Amino acid sequence: MNTVRFENLPVTPSKIVCVGRNYVAHIEELGNEMPESMVLFCKPNSAATDRLRYFTPHTRFEGEICLLMGEAGTVAGVGFGFDLTHAHIQERLKRKGLPWERAKAFDGSAVFAPFVKTPADWESLGFRLWRNGTLAQEAQTERMIHKPRAILEEIRSFMSLRPGDIVMTGTPEGVASYKKGDTFRVELFDADGILLQKEWMVT
Repeated sequence: MNTVRFENLPVTPSKIVCVGRNYVAHIEELGNEMPESMVLFCKPNSAATDRLRYFTPHTRFEGEICLLMGEAGTVAGVGFGFDLTHAHIQERLKRKGLPWERAKAFDGSAVFAPFVKTPADWESLGFRLWRNGTLAQEAQTERMIHKPRAILEEIRSFMSLRPGDIVMTGTPEGVASYKKGDTFRVELFDADGILLQKEWMVT
């Protein structure tokens, strides 16, 4: 089973639950319709990794604020992850009204920085993501259509969240394809400052 890191210890998520279309500017940049209700989909444990790989010229990076579930329904940790997407496959599936798993749930499609302990105000988070030294994405929870607590409530209305499970809360505008050798750097922050920093080179 694949693991993620939390305070220097391995944690095994049974699943990764993702929110789609949670930022207005991202919906507009892709020309998608505004959803009437929360869009949710899952990635399996085999999608989880800390390695950012190149797949195809059509694979897109989508940075997201992530929540790591703890005991008794608590949010034990917060972090950053890439929801990698085979955009060309997703577009074909969307046109046919088919599920997205082939485009979203492939092995290595959920790339995580190490999680850190949840700050007191875990609903006021943000991140900045640089690609090759240029700011590519920037997000804050206040810009989300569905805020973190509402996301958890909606998921729990039909699905259990177990300790170690991860919730990816949606991506802001700025998604794009990437190539081998690209470098990414992220800062996750709250009102008090930077919570984590992480760098990747695409292999």
